[in-house]
Amino acid sequence: MQTKVSVLFMLMCVLFVVCLISANLLEAKVVHLFGLTFTAGMIVFPISYIINDCVTEVWGYRKASILIWSGFAANFLVILFANIAVLLPAASFWQGEEHFNFVFGLAPRIAFASLLAFLAGSFVNAYVMSRMKVMSEGRHFSLRAVVSTLLGESADSIVFFPIAFAGLMPVRELLLMMLTQVVLKSLYEVVILPVTVRVVRLVKKCEGDDVYDTNISYNIFKII
Repeated sequence: MQTKVSVLFMLMCVLFVVCLISANLLEAKVVHLFGLTFTAGMIVFPISYIINDCVTEVWGYRKASILIWSGFAANFLVILFANIAVLLPAASFWQGEEHFNFVFGLAPRIAFASLLAFLAGSFVNAYVMSRMKVMSEGRHFSLRAVVSTLLGESADSIVFFPIAFAGLMPVRELLLMMLTQVVLKSLYEVVILPVTVRVVRLVKKCEGDDVYDTNISYNIFKII
């Protein structure tokens, strides 16, 4: 059975993967701004949820599954190759090994947490967007986008932070960082929502698609 995808969908997938990989690299920097502490990956990571919303809204949950698993595969390969590069012996004259290892040498615990949290958050986001679209008969896109992002980001943080940092920092600080990430990323969605709405309208007009996920399986392993 052949599954056809459009050029626009492929471009969305490419942008999605670029955002995920960029976010992982930027996570190495911790930012303190306006009294809040968060990772620099927050600059770009929420864009992946916006793309997820657009794909689910236009092409449906099944296409969103392709998008998510593509992102997962790309993330996994980058982490794998980066850690192989870290293990390779450095040239004696090269002075950048410590900095290279700091950026690319993700600890196995954090790498596992990152991949698992990505799957949890992305599929929750797509599922909520899909179900709410059917229930609302396609109305209230803005509300659906915000709610799905809020729940998706919550799932991401609930999975990532305990696995990655439990036992390494006080519980209060851990919970505060989780809450900060969820709130800031959701606010990001609200601020950029007018752009998201326009992009969705434009893509629907260009593609002629507006899929409603009725009578489908939400099994995350069933891509086609």
